[in-house]
Amino acid sequence: MCHKVEITDTTLRDAHQSLWATRMRTEDMLPIAEKLDEVGYHSLEVWGGATFDVCLRYLNEDPWERLRTLKKYFKKTKLQMLLRGQSLVGYQHYPDDVVEAFCYKAVENGIDIIRIFDALNDTRNLEVPIRMAKKAGAHVQTAISYTISPVHTLEHYLQTALAFKQMGADSICIKDMAGLLSPYKAYELVKMIKEKVDILVQLHCHYIGGMAVGAYLKGVEAGADVIDTASVPLAFGASQPPVETVVRALQESPYDTSLDIHLLFEVAKYFEDLRKRHGFERGVTRITDMRVFDHQVPGGMISNLVSQLEEQKALHKIHEVLEEIPRVREDLGYPPLVTPTSQIVGTQAVLNVLTGERYKLVPGEVKAYVRGEYGNPPVPIKEEIVEKILGEGKTNMIKCRPADLLEPRMDKLRKEVEGIARSEEDVLSYALFPQVALKFFEWRKNHENNADDDIPDEVIEEAGAEQTGIQQVSSSNVSKGVEEVNLNEIKELIKLLGETDITELHLESAGVKVAIKKGGTGQLGAPVFEATGDVQAEKAEKAPKPVNEKSRDTSNLIPITAPMVGTFYRRPAPDAEPFVEVGQMVSEGQPVCIIEAMKLMNEIESEVAGKIVEVLVEDGQPVEYGQTLFLVEKA
Repeated sequence: MCHKVEITDTTLRDAHQSLWATRMRTEDMLPIAEKLDEVGYHSLEVWGGATFDVCLRYLNEDPWERLRTLKKYFKKTKLQMLLRGQSLVGYQHYPDDVVEAFCYKAVENGIDIIRIFDALNDTRNLEVPIRMAKKAGAHVQTAISYTISPVHTLEHYLQTALAFKQMGADSICIKDMAGLLSPYKAYELVKMIKEKVDILVQLHCHYIGGMAVGAYLKGVEAGADVIDTASVPLAFGASQPPVETVVRALQESPYDTSLDIHLLFEVAKYFEDLRKRHGFERGVTRITDMRVFDHQVPGGMISNLVSQLEEQKALHKIHEVLEEIPRVREDLGYPPLVTPTSQIVGTQAVLNVLTGERYKLVPGEVKAYVRGEYGNPPVPIKEEIVEKILGEGKTNMIKCRPADLLEPRMDKLRKEVEGIARSEEDVLSYALFPQVALKFFEWRKNHENNADDDIPDEVIEEAGAEQTGIQQVSSSNVSKGVEEVNLNEIKELIKLLGETDITELHLESAGVKVAIKKGGTGQLGAPVFEATGDVQAEKAEKAPKPVNEKSRDTSNLIPITAPMVGTFYRRPAPDAEPFVEVGQMVSEGQPVCIIEAMKLMNEIESEVAGKIVEVLVEDGQPVEYGQTLFLVEKA
């Protein structure tokens, strides 16, 4: 079964999502775009997955504008994206009219090939995305989420592929997101699908377990038509195999790709220089990474898991988390670990470890998964697990296609952001990530209004803030006195340092002298800043607080604290009423707020019954682990 093998390049999407937490900017892509276009790839994966969220949330970029810009540069090569089925590029299911609008706009803005998958391989969740993507004019590639479990057999995958073909798929991808596909299993699986389904088969493997190149070679022998690779500076580790290795391995064989190895190394030099400039790490397969055969954490999740634990100041617990992940996965019916189920399982495992008690804190997305809002898990969830997670809510289980329960939403969304959204694309950004999109729209407006200022009005991106020392300034382990300073003033200094060649600035505030020094770069490429403070004794005395004769008796007040680092929201949605108000009675277990962390909206519940007497955090404000959010007067 000899044939020329074609290659899809993932450097501009999955590769930097897997290794650099998706932090490559559009401005980093454009200088090399024309040369990438000359290589002769089958397609370039440039959009979808986490890129949409990260553009808005961390990079202050419009993902739609990125797509339009890239389309102008790539004149020869088809552009490809990854779509999470009914979840699109988000982490929950969206109504059918949102799916339709998104597919049309993706194609209109430049996408040629839409790779569609469902984390549970629940074909019901692909019906509408496939139909709408085809209607919009895209080549539809459906992806089988590959994993290993007692129920994920070769026959299971064959039946899934047959169902996809019947649903209208133009091609099929075997999506090995965790690097679990062994070479000989790859041969069996590809051969079976090619013989029984008669369709173009693409193979997508992550290198994390070290088997991906072998899986590609055996897969190609079995008839795989296209394989996914990345430029070598963004290959290996949690990413895909390097294109240079694969091209050389297939040279002078019946499967020769015909790609110019010298041109590929010119591309690689650009990305290597970019990697060094931003301080990003190379992809490396470590012994701990090879434990993927136990924990099955996929490539795209590894770097994010590390970032999440660093954000929570709990990176030392990573081994405990990796041991907890397979236990949670078994509890939840062996879902393949790919977005959004990777986030659902991974975040629940993190919370189980951080709180020291399994399922003490359960995010809304985990409860939604157990109720069936994401579809049917491969194995029914055990009754005792459903009871533990849902409690009295277990009666509201969903048996139909989850999206059948969702009302059309586009008209309502357009009204909600009327006067704020500038286009249908903005409305879709808001539909997928309401809070994040509104913050981005506000930043965009402020940035444009202040474009002529001497100092650019760049806000410190969240990813950068995690690395810049802002959180250090507000924590208890900094130099004496720094925590007394107005953090907004420090942020302004950091902003100035980040935009100029100045390496050190000083501030005096609240009787504290603070020095801000610019250092190197953190793991995600963001600048690192050091803040040190020295209290001036003569200015450090604080005026005594006035005595309130009717001061509150605090003996009966119970604090509700943040169980994680994140962003505090009083409302379940931007247009909703707050969960609770001052003076309101709450019952034990009643949700009082949301903390957005680790890409999930985590409902925080009151552990006691009583009256809310004080709200100590502003809506949309970042909070630290253990920070008091509310005071409750115990009933």
